[in-house]
Amino acid sequence: MADTQQADDEPTTPSTASGAPATGGNTGSGGGGPLGGREARRTARVAKRISAFAAAHGGGAEGQIAYLGQRGVRLVLVAADGTWGDVVAPSRALAERAAERAGITLHDAFDGELAEKVHTGPYEWSRMAGIQLGGAGAS
Repeated sequence: MADTQQADDEPTTPSTASGAPATGGNTGSGGGGPLGGREARRTARVAKRISAFAAAHGGGAEGQIAYLGQRGVRLVLVAADGTWGDVVAPSRALAERAAERAGITLHDAFDGELAEKVHTGPYEWSRMAGIQLGGAGAS
C-alpha cells in the first residue's frame, strides 16, 4: 500500500515494526497537546464558513456562542451589514478557535450592543407576526 496523505492532514506518526505508533501520538480527540488532524480540519472548515459569511455581508462580523447541549454550540454571527446567521460547532473550544482564525470578535452575551447591530427584514417580521397571530408559522 502506498503512503499517501491529504494536503490538510498532519504528518503521520512513525510506526514500529508491528504497525503501532512509535509514540502515544494524538488521536484527534481534542485532548491535551497539539490538535489532531481531524480537529484541525474541523476548525478550518468552521473558520472558512465564518469568513465566507463575513465576506458576503460587508467584510466583517461579530459573534456570540450559545450552548446547544449534546449537539455542541451555536455561533450566532452578525455581519457588518446587519445580516445574521449561525454556524453549529461540536464544542465551544473549536468554535472559539475558528472565530479567532476567522478574525471575528466574540461577545459574552447577545446583549443590546450586539443585538442593535442586527437588521431584520420583511421575512423575519412576517414570520414573527404569523406565529403570534396564528398564521402559517403557528404550531
